[in-house]
Amino acid sequence: MDTSMNNQYKFQEEEGVDIKRELAKYLRYWPWFVVSLIIALISAYSYLRFAPRIYQTTAKMKILDESEGLELPTSAFVFKRVNINLENEIEILTSYLILEKVARELQLNTRFFEEGTIQTTQISELPFGYTQIIHVDSIVNSMTYVIKVEDKGFEVTNVKTEKSFEIPNHNSDNANHNLPFKLKIEDKTLLKKLIGKKYIIKYGPLKSTALSLKSRIKVEPIGEQSDLLKMTIKGESKVRSEWILNTLMDVFDKDGINDRQLVSKRTIDFIEERFIYLAEELDSIESDRKEFKQQNNLVDLTADAELGLQQRTKSDEEVFQIENQLALAELLQNALQSSSDDGLLPSNIGLDSGNINSLINQYNIAILDRDKLTSSAGENNPTVQLVKSKITDLRSNLTRSLNSYTQQLRVSQSQLRKRNSRFIGQVSRIPEKEKLLRSIERQQNIKESLYLLLLQKSEEAAINLAITEPSIKVVDYAISGAGPISPKSNIVYAGAILGGLLIPFGLMYLLFMFDTKLHGKEDIVKHNNNIPIIGEIPETKKKESLVFSNPNDRSALAESFRILSSNVNYLLPLSDGNSSGKVIYCTSTIKGEGKTYISINLSLALSSLNKRVLLIGADLRNPQIHSKIDVDKNSVGLSNYLHDQSFDWKNNLVKGFNKHPNHDILLSGSIPPNPSSLLTNGRFKELIEEAKDLYDYIVVDTAPTILVTDTMLISQLSDATVYIVRANFTDKKLLSFSKDLFESGKLKNMAYVINGVGNNKSYGYNYGYNYGYGGKT
Repeated sequence: MDTSMNNQYKFQEEEGVDIKRELAKYLRYWPWFVVSLIIALISAYSYLRFAPRIYQTTAKMKILDESEGLELPTSAFVFKRVNINLENEIEILTSYLILEKVARELQLNTRFFEEGTIQTTQISELPFGYTQIIHVDSIVNSMTYVIKVEDKGFEVTNVKTEKSFEIPNHNSDNANHNLPFKLKIEDKTLLKKLIGKKYIIKYGPLKSTALSLKSRIKVEPIGEQSDLLKMTIKGESKVRSEWILNTLMDVFDKDGINDRQLVSKRTIDFIEERFIYLAEELDSIESDRKEFKQQNNLVDLTADAELGLQQRTKSDEEVFQIENQLALAELLQNALQSSSDDGLLPSNIGLDSGNINSLINQYNIAILDRDKLTSSAGENNPTVQLVKSKITDLRSNLTRSLNSYTQQLRVSQSQLRKRNSRFIGQVSRIPEKEKLLRSIERQQNIKESLYLLLLQKSEEAAINLAITEPSIKVVDYAISGAGPISPKSNIVYAGAILGGLLIPFGLMYLLFMFDTKLHGKEDIVKHNNNIPIIGEIPETKKKESLVFSNPNDRSALAESFRILSSNVNYLLPLSDGNSSGKVIYCTSTIKGEGKTYISINLSLALSSLNKRVLLIGADLRNPQIHSKIDVDKNSVGLSNYLHDQSFDWKNNLVKGFNKHPNHDILLSGSIPPNPSSLLTNGRFKELIEEAKDLYDYIVVDTAPTILVTDTMLISQLSDATVYIVRANFTDKKLLSFSKDLFESGKLKNMAYVINGVGNNKSYGYNYGYNYGYGGKT
């Protein structure tokens, strides 16, 4: 047989994968692709119709640098890098502490929904008056309430308990209820629009709300060299998302401000505490200073020292004067004692006693008068005597006065010396008092300076607290996109189309990948491209048309066997001039591949060409030919001939098909216990030799090759071997067995016939037959 077709397949395999063939393998199941695509498109439409609209909201802010003062250019400045660690700021911004404050401030654990005919949509707030009574921290379990606006009032239903509450006149203030909220509608125009609508309120724990918010918010820097952050959140309500981002920036800014203000607040608190302590210390020091001055009779240390020195000097002068007077008095006393009666006494020598000075003057006058009288009247003159007597009296008085004055001076001298000693002691203690006073004043000055310093720092901290710089600068407040980002119809439909095609493709790919069955000619060519394929027999559903009983049949099945009979002739060796018949074996790998079915129809196809054909049932273990011609299974046949030498096989032929007069059948006969021995006893060879002289073709239905060795024992008697494989039945792994038989030469002139090929696998046979003949005639 010409193997150009097989060589073509071999060449294509060496070049690569035949894309057209692979596509054709999937396109045969195009209805499944169409159905899957329609289902996917309907699902996409339904999803777009009922899926909630998700909007993206974005805000931008700049993190302000808190560094103060003038600094020299650094590497960060040279390379235009900011000194802010944006990763830290992002972590703080998305921290649970910050997000919990946002959730608490906006009461995000309370969500509102509007229930529509088709879908339920989340809204930012209810369109009528709503006041939440329950505190956000008191919500520990999920709660859901459905509010229906009716003509007479609200109907509120607790979904969990399925309990309903009636709120008349659309005002919960006038109703007795234990709901966690209050409702009110005062606008009658608004009421008309809301009648019949349903709203849903869902409460959840604050912690889960904050964690959910943490997973929804995305914060990222705008650029590598930028200190700008972009915050993004996705949600059903644009207003609610904008509230969240704006509040997040505000809370983050306040948190940074509070951190910086915390230092000022703690400074002020510390200073206020120190003020109390310092005030007590100052009061104590001032009291000690007052007591010290009172105890030491101090008003002003300098003035007191000067006064003490003046008093001391004055006291020294007074002592000097007393001592001077005392010396003068002693001098007068000495003069008075040493002088004679006629001697004059010194006068006006500086005594401060007027009496003594007067007595001295009188004494000196009396002396002068005596001397005058003596010189004129004589010493015995009574006047002279009288004067002498007077002088004696004055001298006595003067002596007594001087003694008294001297004693007085000595007393004064003693007093002045004592006072002077006191003054000297006071002046000598001034340095010690000054040291003690200065120590007290130093402590007072230190406390006063510290008090003033703290007062200054308190004012500075108060100023810093009042003018604390913000942490951020808002570049863009939260703004939402005009259109939803999800679902996107073009992407959804594209995904539906892709999924509608990929799902059946994937399923088929898995089926093909795990499918080990042979399906068509390409599978054989891929594994055994050296073995020719001489026929493909289409699959036939009708059992009555399984046998080629009518020689003039124009069905696809009949034409496929005609093609097979024609191709078999190419396998047979060329005639050497004799007219002996050709022996054709029909075998397979396992049972059920259609070996008997092909044998019968091949023999009938050859018979329809006016050829004499003998069909021999050589499958002695499981004969099946009798079932096709309605003959008893125990009818005599080949096994009887092989066992009994007197058995005449010619007289036991069967005419199974009336319209095929040139067709004879030799049945298998009774099932023997030793078929291998019978086939090798030489009788079978004699049968073939005799049949060659009587028939043009001898078609032998042999046993499966992988199960028993019967076929191998008689294979040398054949001229050609038709090896049957069945589509969707034969395992591809079995092809390696038939390949070994071919390469080892155990089967002569071996060629494949594919049985049970579907209409879409018959490579044009069905199309050609239907087109050319239109079915049976």
